[in-house]
This record gives sequence, C-alpha cells and structure tokens, in this order.
Amino acid sequence: MGGARDAGWVAAGLLLGAGACYCIYRLTRGQRRGGRGLRLRPSRSAGEATGYPAEDLTNGSCDDVLNAEQLQKLLYLVESTEDPVIIERALVTLGNNAAFSANQVIIRELGGIPIVGSKINDPNHSIKEKALNALNNLSVNVENQIKIKVQVLKLLLNLSENPAMTEGLLGAQVDSSFLSLYDGHMAKEILLRVLTLFQNINNCLKKEGHLAVQPTFTKGSLFFLLYGEECAQKMRALVNHHDADVKEKVTIIPKF
Repeated sequence: MGGARDAGWVAAGLLLGAGACYCIYRLTRGQRRGGRGLRLRPSRSAGEATGYPAEDLTNGSCDDVLNAEQLQKLLYLVESTEDPVIIERALVTLGNNAAFSANQVIIRELGGIPIVGSKINDPNHSIKEKALNALNNLSVNVENQIKIKVQVLKLLLNLSENPAMTEGLLGAQVDSSFLSLYDGHMAKEILLRVLTLFQNINNCLKKEGHLAVQPTFTKGSLFFLLYGEECAQKMRALVNHHDADVKEKVTIIPKF
C-alpha cells in the first residue's frame, strides 16, 4: 500500500506547467486530513534543544511573515532535528512563508531548497507531503525552478528503480512540456537525470516483460510521451550532444 501511495504522489508531482517545466505537487485525492494546520503544543526541542531562543516558529497557523533570521532557524530545525513532529511543523511554516515572493528568494539564498528537498525522500509520508507543498510554493520563483527540478527528479529516480512503481509512474497524466526536459540545451545535470529515469523505467519494463506487449496506458500518460515519436526524435538528436556523458547515456537506451 505504501508503494502505491508513493506512486500516486509522484504521478501528481509529474504534472508540469506548460511554460515552466517544473514539477508541481498536489496532494492525492482523499488523503487530506481534517484541519488546516497543526495545532500542537510548543515543544521544548523546537527552540531550546537547537541552541536558539525558545521562540516557537513552527506554528503552521501563524499569519506573520517571518524574516531571514527566523527562516534560517526553521531551516536549521528541518536539517538538524530528528523529531518528526518538529520537522513537519517547520515545513508547514516554511511552506506558508514560501508563498511570499521575498521569502522565496531568501529561502533559496539561505540554501533552503536542498534542505527542504531532502525531505521528499523521508519515509514519513506526512513529512514528504509538507516538503513537496513547500517546494511547490518555492517553485513560483523562476530562479528556484531548476533547483527544484533537480530535487523532485531525485525522488523520481529512486522510485523508478523499483519495478513495483513502474506502472504507476507510466500511467501518470503528464503535460507534453515534460519532453522539453530532453532538449539538448537543458543543463547537463537535468539531462543525465531524465535519461537515467527513462533507462530505469525501460529496464523495469523489460524485467516485467511489458515491452513485448504494449500496456494499456491512456493517451497523455508518461508512457505515451516517453515511447512516442517526439521523444524518439529528441533521443536521436541527443546522440550528437556535445557532452560525452550525455551521448553515452543515450546510447545505453535501446531504440524502439
């Protein structure tokens, strides 16, 4: 059940804005829990245990816009504490503050995107949810988008190695702009990750014997994009890419 839920989250995360090409997370239907915020008792470890003053910054229902110093404290909590309750509350507050354009810049400049992004691999589903919501808000800023593409692709790569996830990933409805990630002008880091994603999915399909018979995926799914003619054209173009690592990666993926 956990694997299926992860696949559902990733399927939602694969929806890409037509002009932006960054992943947008939407909470899977039916998984919302009652209440708009966490109404929890202030925890001593949220302040005193970190060496910062015992200021409760993890109140997700707080309407105040936090300053750079307060945001840095929240990021420190996310990075340093092992208490899942504190991590979740800190991510909620970060996500709320990331809705403001000034804070989108501040959080990036504080190195917050990798810190928040690291939590999308957390085994705690609620923490993963809050991290993806925060990244969604941060992604409104154009300069944040590449860093967040990278973070979500890390999660996708991990899941794409698991054959149990393959059907859920390929069945996800994906905007056609996803294929622009395979354009030759994309950053090398992005290209290598999306090519590895394709390679992993292809390997899983071969193991399951699905390549011999076309599975019943709907039009507009990731399957139709990856195994369609437009993607094939992009792959042929990447064979002549100027970077040797990209060229090598493309040649590993069999032709269809």
